[in-house]
Amino acid sequence: MQQRENILVFGELLLRFSATEEQFISKKHTVSLFPGGSEANVAASLAQWAVPCSYLTAAPQNALAGNALQTLSDLGADTSKVLSQGSRLGLYFLLSANGLTNGEVVYDRKFSSFSSLIPHSIDWDSIMNGHTWFHFTALTPALNENTALVCKEALEAAKRKGLKISIDLNYRSRLWDYGKQPIEVMPELVQHCDVIMGNIWAANKMLGTAVESSLDRQTSTEAYFEHAKKSANEIFEKFPQCSHVANTFRFMDHAQHNLFYGTYHTRDAHFISEVRETNGVIDRIGSGDAFMAGLIYALIDTTDGQEIIDKATNAGYQKLFVKGDFGNGAIYK
Repeated sequence: MQQRENILVFGELLLRFSATEEQFISKKHTVSLFPGGSEANVAASLAQWAVPCSYLTAAPQNALAGNALQTLSDLGADTSKVLSQGSRLGLYFLLSANGLTNGEVVYDRKFSSFSSLIPHSIDWDSIMNGHTWFHFTALTPALNENTALVCKEALEAAKRKGLKISIDLNYRSRLWDYGKQPIEVMPELVQHCDVIMGNIWAANKMLGTAVESSLDRQTSTEAYFEHAKKSANEIFEKFPQCSHVANTFRFMDHAQHNLFYGTYHTRDAHFISEVRETNGVIDRIGSGDAFMAGLIYALIDTTDGQEIIDKATNAGYQKLFVKGDFGNGAIYK
């Protein structure tokens, strides 16, 4: 790697309950349990690639939280900054075995330890000491007004201390239920970001960039690339701090068939990966997070734009073949 970054990843630790494949065969109600959460997934991948990183969340002191955090620690992430408070961990329920159907996620995150965070409860200046990069996602400001304000505090501190800042524009409409639309919250936060990852539809919802309503599954890769260039250039114009934009394009024709590719943009150049296709998906959950982690890894490792998007896309694609939310670092390096 060109430089030794130290990443601070902030977000809610979740437990994933998902139906087992046996349930669909035997009709018995059984579930499998995995640690997860978008930000934890990023930390898990970075740690496996030997990128120094710390994971910051708020979690209760109980066996469920302890086991999930131990899993992250065993992978190499520093969990010493985790805030022990509250009485419950956020949950989500996946009503399929592997995320291979649509509309299958049910969230249970209200009143969790993390969603109960309030402004002025975290000493950001102290926690960020020794770190060079701060990563968060749009899932945190989606939870409630307080967590949005906590994000604002974190970003202001990161900016003050000279950290590079990245965001994943995760858009989950079911989380934005506290009277604010993403476009009312996200631009103020994103103005601090150096790296913006998401897709052209999330950028439209959260940042107000243009997206054509005619785009669909039949739209060619070349046309999507041109639209991604326009979206990225609009982001660069709206957010002068931003130097890097990346998009994922993921299409699922049926439960097993997936297309996966990505684009990467700077103010001077635009790049697209090859289109990766598979009929053998094991678990779709966390593939976007693996892409985000791969993007961070690549940005640290190289300045070659094509290599950056190829590495990020490969990381996201390879996650499709790993069970659970966390990726497998060995398949990327």
